[in-house]
Amino acid sequence: MSSAVLVAVAAAIGNLLQGWDNATIAGALLYIKREFNLEGEPTMEGLIVAMSLIGATLVTTCSGGIADWLGRRPMLIISSILYFLSGIVMLWSPNVYILLFGRLLDGFGIGLAVTLVPIYISETAPPEIRGSLNTLPQFTGSGGMFLSYCMVFGMSLMESPNWRLMLGVLSIPSVIYIVLTIFYLPESPRWLVSKGRMSEAKQVLQKLRGREDVAGELALLVEGLGVGVDTSIEEYIISPVDEFTDDHDPNAEKEQIRLYGPEDGLSWVARPVQGQSMLGLASRQGSVVSQTVPLMDPIVTLFGSVHEKLPGGGSKGSMFFPHFGSMFSVAGNQTKDEEWDEESLAREGEDYASDTQADDDNLHTPLMSRQTTSLEGELVPPTSHGSILSMRRDSLTQGNAREPSNSMEIGGGWQLAWQWAERDGQDGKKEGGFKRVYLHQEAMPGSRRGSLISISGVDGPAESEVFQASALVSQPALFSKELMEQRSVGPAMIHPSEAAVRRPGWSDLFEPGVKRALVVGIGIQILQQFSGINGVLYYTPQILEKAGVGVLLSSMGLSSASTSLLISTITTLLMLPCIAVAMRLMDISGRRTLLLTTIPVLILTLIILVAGSLINMGDVANAAISTISVVVYFCCFVMGFGPIPNILCSEIFPTRVRGLCIAICALTFWIGDIIVTYTLPVMLTSVGLSGVFGMYAVVCIISWVFVFLKVPETKGMPLEVITEFFSVGARQSVAVHTN
Repeated sequence: MSSAVLVAVAAAIGNLLQGWDNATIAGALLYIKREFNLEGEPTMEGLIVAMSLIGATLVTTCSGGIADWLGRRPMLIISSILYFLSGIVMLWSPNVYILLFGRLLDGFGIGLAVTLVPIYISETAPPEIRGSLNTLPQFTGSGGMFLSYCMVFGMSLMESPNWRLMLGVLSIPSVIYIVLTIFYLPESPRWLVSKGRMSEAKQVLQKLRGREDVAGELALLVEGLGVGVDTSIEEYIISPVDEFTDDHDPNAEKEQIRLYGPEDGLSWVARPVQGQSMLGLASRQGSVVSQTVPLMDPIVTLFGSVHEKLPGGGSKGSMFFPHFGSMFSVAGNQTKDEEWDEESLAREGEDYASDTQADDDNLHTPLMSRQTTSLEGELVPPTSHGSILSMRRDSLTQGNAREPSNSMEIGGGWQLAWQWAERDGQDGKKEGGFKRVYLHQEAMPGSRRGSLISISGVDGPAESEVFQASALVSQPALFSKELMEQRSVGPAMIHPSEAAVRRPGWSDLFEPGVKRALVVGIGIQILQQFSGINGVLYYTPQILEKAGVGVLLSSMGLSSASTSLLISTITTLLMLPCIAVAMRLMDISGRRTLLLTTIPVLILTLIILVAGSLINMGDVANAAISTISVVVYFCCFVMGFGPIPNILCSEIFPTRVRGLCIAICALTFWIGDIIVTYTLPVMLTSVGLSGVFGMYAVVCIISWVFVFLKVPETKGMPLEVITEFFSVGARQSVAVHTN
C-alpha cells in the first residue's frame, strides 16, 4: 500500500497550499491595509480576504462535471498551475486591483483542490486505509497554516515586513505541486474504467497496490459503473461440500453455490439460509419496518449490521476463508493450481482479446482471466445447475506472517463473486444469467454451528467448520442479453458502450440511493459550517488575549501584530497531533463514532465559553477556562467535524455521478462559509459573543442528532458496496413509507 500512501500525500499538498494561503493572508492583511490606506475602507479589506472564497465558489459550480469529463488528474494539474500563477501575481501587485485578481486566481486553485483531492484519494486508496488517507488533507492544511504562520511571524520581526513577499512565497511550494501532479500522480483508476480505458486502469491499480494480480478490484470498479436496481440481501452458510447432507430436499443442489478450494481438491458450498434469519446483515433487512429508534434512517441500520459483526476495524484480509487465500470467480468444476492471467489466456485461446493487444482501450476488452468464466467457445450454464465458483491457490511463502493477497478480495472482508441463475423458458428450455454477489463474513466459525445447521435444515458432523455470510445480490452492471449472444468471454466482463458513453445527468441525482446520499452530504456540510469553527477561529486572538497571553507576550518585547501571529501559530501547532490521532482512529473507530464522540465535546466547550462571557469568575479563572475551552474545541473539531464531512462526501456517491455530487456538496460548503463569515459581525452586534457561541452550541446539538439518525458508518467498505447499500436502504425506506 506504500504507493497508494505516497500518491495520497502528493495529492494532499493541494490542501497544504490552501492552509498556507489562509494563514498568509491573515498576517499580510495587517501590512496591506497600511500601504493601500484601507483602515477606513472595511469593504475593500473584506473583499481582499473574500476574493479567494468567491473564486472557490465560482469554480466549484463546474469542477465536478469537468472532472467527470476530463479526469481527476488534469484538474489537479490545473489547480497547481493556478496556485503558482496567483503567487506570481500577488508578488507583483502594483495596486489593490491586481491583488484582487491574484486572490481570485488563488481561489480557483483552492476550489479545485478542496473539491477534487478527497475524490482522488478515495478513488485510489485501499478501503482498509481510505479514512486515514483522506484525513491527510486536514493534516496538510493545518500543517500549511503552521508553516505559513511561522514564516509570517518571522517576517513580522523585520524592520519593514514585505507583504508581497509573504504572499508570493506561495509560488515556491506550488512548483513542487506542479511537478508531482504532472510526473507522479496517476489518473484515478475508477475514472479510467468509467471511460473504458481498461488497460490503463489495470496498470494504475498494479502500481497502487504493489502486485500484479488486481483482477478482483478491476472487476469491482467495472461493476461499480452501475448500482443494482433489484438488489436483495441474502444469507448463506458456507461449509466443506461433503459436510452437509440432505436427502429430503432434491432441489438442494440447485440452491447451492460451490466454492472449490485448492487444498487436495477440497470443495466448499454456500447454502441459502432457510426460515428465520439469525445473521447480522440480512436480519436487518426487515428491520426497516419496525425501527427500534424512531426516525433513524434504515441505511444507518444496514451499515451498522456489517460493522457490529467485525471483531475489529478495517479489513480482515482473507478471514472469509482463513485457511487459504480465496478467490471467487465464475468457473467450471475443475480447479487449476497454476497462475492464470490475461496474457497466458491470450496464448491459449484465439477468442480471448488480451489486455496487451493494441485495441485494449476500446469498450469491448475483457477484464478478467479465463478462470473467471465457464465458457468454452460458447456460454453454457455450469453443469451443477447451481452457482459454480472456483478459488485459486495463492502462493504462500513458508514462514511469511503477512496475510496472503487474493484476487477477489475487494477490501473490508468483502468478496466479489458471480452466481448463475436459471429458469424455464417459454420453449421449455433452460434460460440463465449471472448475478453479481458481494459476500461478507458475519462471524467466525464454530461457535454457532449447531444453530446454523438447524437453520439450513440439514445434518452434519459437529466438529466441522462452518462460516456464515451475508450477500448483496443484484444484476451485474455489465451484463446484457446481447453480449450473451455474441459469444462474449464471460458474464459481466465486457464493457457495454452505453455504460461509458452516457454522461451523468441531473436525472441521475433523483435516484433513491443518490438522493439519500445527497441529503447526508449536503446536511453534514451545512451543519459543519454553522457549528462555529469560523467564529472561534476569527476570535481566537481576542479570546486568548483576554486570557492574558497577549499581555504576557507583549511584555517580552513583541508587537501586537507579532503577538497575534504567534498565538495563531501555537494554536495551529496544537491541532497537528490531534489530527494524527484522528488519522489513526478513522479506520478503527470509524467516521460515525468519531463524530458522535467529538461533537458533544464541542457542545460542552461552547457552553463553557458562553458561561465565561456571562459569569465573572475572576480574571485568572475566566482566562484559564476560556483558553482551555478554545484549545479543546480546536482539537476535537479537527479530529471529527473538520475532516469527516469531506471524507463521507467522497465515499457515498456512485462513480458515474461522484464528481457532480461532490461539487454540489462543495458548493454548499463554500456558500455556508461565506454566510457564516459575513453574518458574524452582524450577529455580534445584535446578540454579542455569548449569543453567537450559544447559537453554535445549538447547531452542534442538531448536528449530533443528524449524525445519529442519518449518517452511516462507512469504514473499511469498498466504495461500490457503500453505494449499493444506499440504493438498497433507500428503496426499502420508500417501500415502507408507501405501504
